[in-house]
Amino acid sequence: MRKIILDTETTGLDFRTGDRLVEIGCVEMIGRQLSGVRFHRYLNPEREVPPGATAIHGLTTEFLADKPKFAEIVDEFMDFVRGAEIIIHNAAFDVGFLNNELALLQKERIEQLSHSVTDTLRMAREMRPGKKNNLNALCSEFGIDNASRTLHGALLDAELLAEVYLAMTRGQNSLTMDFAAPAASMTTTGISERPPLKVLRASEAELADHARVLADIGKESKGKCLWRLS
Repeated sequence: MRKIILDTETTGLDFRTGDRLVEIGCVEMIGRQLSGVRFHRYLNPEREVPPGATAIHGLTTEFLADKPKFAEIVDEFMDFVRGAEIIIHNAAFDVGFLNNELALLQKERIEQLSHSVTDTLRMAREMRPGKKNNLNALCSEFGIDNASRTLHGALLDAELLAEVYLAMTRGQNSLTMDFAAPAASMTTTGISERPPLKVLRASEAELADHARVLADIGKESKGKCLWRLS
């Protein structure tokens, strides 16, 4: 399925008190590969950008003054995300702002436009209970270089989130069979002799990490971890 990894920046924390979008950044993923197709727009929020918001994303009222209003790019945005699975970190925040902008123009809600919305914050909390699960913490966890993230930015954060999402979901396709692939082990007379299997044993460090993860799961599940050895 086509996936859109999406992030926004805003004038504040609550659209219900008049805060608006100032930036939308999206990257497209086909299967598990980034396609290189992006959607990125700075937006004139039609109001002042408070200094506190500027301190987070670096966008000022003056910089955004000549940028398009959401109404000017709404159709292009809707076409870009329509029918896709949308992946967002802390989806309730971004979806709330996007639906507010869409409602002001009497357009469809994100839930109607998209196939589905996946919240990677919720995924991370299930995978890493009790730990920090903001984007910086997840980049550190999965070894993703975020050195250029000195300020929040919708496009940069969407690109980082795409890498985080791939790391978090690694292995989910391991049971998928590719019936179009050539059978390399077949010969004209049948199955060729299979070479000896190479056994890879876990290192002491890997065993320790495994035990730590199981202990965390056991603690979170109150001793009901199915993978703990008796």
